Amino acid sequence: MSKLSNTAEDILGSARVLIAAGGYNGFSYADIAEVIGIRKASIHHHFPSKVDLVRTLVAQYRVAASDGLEQLELSLPDPAQQLRAYIQYWETCIGDASAQFCVCALLASELPILPEEVALEVRAHFRALAAWMARALARGQQQGVLKLARAPQVEAEIFMASVHGAMLSARAYGDPAMFGAIMKPQLDLLTAV
Repeated sequence: MSKLSNTAEDILGSARVLIAAGGYNGFSYADIAEVIGIRKASIHHHFPSKVDLVRTLVAQYRVAASDGLEQLELSLPDPAQQLRAYIQYWETCIGDASAQFCVCALLASELPILPEEVALEVRAHFRALAAWMARALARGQQQGVLKLARAPQVEAEIFMASVHGAMLSARAYGDPAMFGAIMKPQLDLLTAV
């Protein structure tokens, strides 16, 4: 992905916050223009359409997620520690409100109304995240640090759904601690070897 200008980055950052607050249809270019103090025409210069903007946002999000997961693998050789660190990342983000929700999880709830270009990026994120989790779970099982009741791919889908469901619960209850309260037992099940 090419390097974006500061204005383009500001537009993407504003769009991410607005999507987290109201979903794909919950914002317009006028909202972004007001937030960052530019004209709508300037936004159209960088992103000709809302589809271009949100597709770029999700593609950028996917790259960042992939890089983050790669860093986890490099810094933590133990798959159980990788999963724990992944959970800790979200627990911290939800707790300090730096990223209360996975933008792809939010958009996934809107798949029936999303433009196909955006939906493809969202689905690709889920496939990549599930594949990473399945690899980590399989390695953990082989190393004897994780105990799986089902095939790694199935366990990965369950774990991923638990993470996103825990995000929803934390938001619904207005209690960031709910995320950890849900995810700790999930992780404990996998690490009870």
